[in-house]
Formats: sequence, structure tokens, C-alpha cells
Amino acid sequence: MRAERTSLPLVVVLHGPNLNLLGSREPDIYGHTTLQEIDDGLQTRGRELGLLVQTFQSNQEGALIDRVQQARGQARGLIINAGGLTHTSVSLRDAIAAVALPTVEVHLSNLAAREEFRHRSLLAPVCLGQIAGLGPVGYRLALEALAHLLAPSPMRGAAPSHDVESPRTRPPAAVASPKKGASTR
Repeated sequence: MRAERTSLPLVVVLHGPNLNLLGSREPDIYGHTTLQEIDDGLQTRGRELGLLVQTFQSNQEGALIDRVQQARGQARGLIINAGGLTHTSVSLRDAIAAVALPTVEVHLSNLAAREEFRHRSLLAPVCLGQIAGLGPVGYRLALEALAHLLAPSPMRGAAPSHDVESPRTRPPAAVASPKKGASTR
């Protein structure tokens, strides 16, 4: 996938396995919003924020890894909902670490309130932050956070150095959760 010719900074949004079924898949957990509706909303909000948003969904781990790697040198940031690969994919985690792009992890459901195996994210340590449990609005919040982090500093006219440092050197980010007192990791 090639970035459109534009001066707008590119943010790539990656959706993992089974997210193509949103709207009909377990709506009591994931809601009724479709993936197309999420993508359309992100592209609209991206334009409002001065960002170009490209979305990509795959049920294949390798295709997601390829897209992460393709973002290197093209994109200014990533948003990822890796679905079940969040808890199992060392290779996807390593790809995110390797490209060293500011990355926000998003989950529609509150992982801490679900099955035990969903409580651990292999991606979280290489992401700037994680937004979970807020449904589709979590994607919008992730995009707004990246827009803020990528914005030029008024003092220097460039992105502040602390906003583009390696995710591995940042302190762990809290998980946004609608449940009061929910675990942050």
C-alpha cells in the first residue's frame, strides 16, 4: 500500500483477525458498529486533525507484520487492534518495536474484565499507550492522541523530541477503562 501524495502526516490503522466481522460478531461484547463505520469515522476525523488515515484489516498475522513494516518511512504513527494476536504474537510485537513508530494499541472491550488469557498484551510494552473498553470511541481517542503527539511544537516548529522517543523508554501507560478501579495492565 502506498501513501497518497499529500503533505498530511500519515497514520496507519491496523485491524487484526475477526475484526472484519464487527457489527455482527458477539455484539454484546463488541457492539453493533461495523469496521467500515469505524474506518470511515477515522478518515473523517483524521482530515479534521490534519492527518491522512489509511486503514488495513487482515486475518493473517504475516499480512499485519508486512503492513507494519511498510509503514516504516511512510507513516508518522500507528494505531493497532491486533485482536487475539495481542496475546500471542511475538512477531507482531517485534515488528512494532523494529519500525519504532509511535503506536497506540486499541481494544473495543475491556481486556481486564474478560478471560484471564486476555489480560496480558504482548504489544503493550512497545506501544505508547493502550485504550481498552471504550468501544469504537477508543479508536478516535487514539487518533486524537497521535495528532497531539505528532503536532509541531510551537516553540521549535518541529515535533518535540519527547514525543517521538522510543516506546521502550517511556513509562507504561494506563489503560482507559469504563470500569472504576479496573486494573491498568
